[in-house]
Amino acid sequence: MNDTLGLILWVIIPYMALVSFILGHVWRYRYDGFGWTTRSSQMYESKLLRIGSPLFHYGIIFVFLGHVVGLGIPKSWTAAVGITNEVYHLMAVTIGLGAAAATIGGLILLIYRRRTNNRVFGATTKMDKLMYAMLAVTVIAGIYSTIFESLIGHYDYREGISVWFRQFWIFQPDMGLMTSAPPGFQVHVMSAILLFAVWPFTRLVHAFTVPLGYLMRPYIVYRSNSAKKPAERRGWEKVDF
Repeated sequence: MNDTLGLILWVIIPYMALVSFILGHVWRYRYDGFGWTTRSSQMYESKLLRIGSPLFHYGIIFVFLGHVVGLGIPKSWTAAVGITNEVYHLMAVTIGLGAAAATIGGLILLIYRRRTNNRVFGATTKMDKLMYAMLAVTVIAGIYSTIFESLIGHYDYREGISVWFRQFWIFQPDMGLMTSAPPGFQVHVMSAILLFAVWPFTRLVHAFTVPLGYLMRPYIVYRSNSAKKPAERRGWEKVDF
């Protein structure tokens, strides 16, 4: 991979995706507030949704947390607290692949549900289709690279991709760390970058709408009538005999 292509793929595109992610959410919130929704299709079909949705959401949460640790925490830090490289990789493979399996299983069910139910499919937008395709590529590439390039191929992403990721946030990304990464990891990272670029324009925005107020909401909401004006009497009640 030449330097120009490496610069485009691992410096320019990631920063463009970051700008799209931030400004896209601002635009969506200001100009499409009523569209900030999951576009729920539960009314059309709920049996598969009850299984697929929790599988996907809980799986993706653990995948996210695993990536926070793997990308955000330097290798030297985990070694300093007594976590050896072997133990770390064992945890990454067992917990990580378990979470990935739940994610891909839930995703398969959700896609199958949309393809086989005419009413659900009718409520599926073009951006939904793009989102599902990009999620599938990202997750599958992640599973492939973890098994065949990290576990079997012995590539240590914490000495390459993780370093590039942390450098990215201080605006000093070394594109060489990514150009030298195995192809599966490159596909995984690039597909994730592009997914974040289109994130604000899909139903994924609901991830940032956490209904915390719901937890403190009373079971029954009472409203006081003290501030209201007395109800006017009906026409026939106003007549004096």
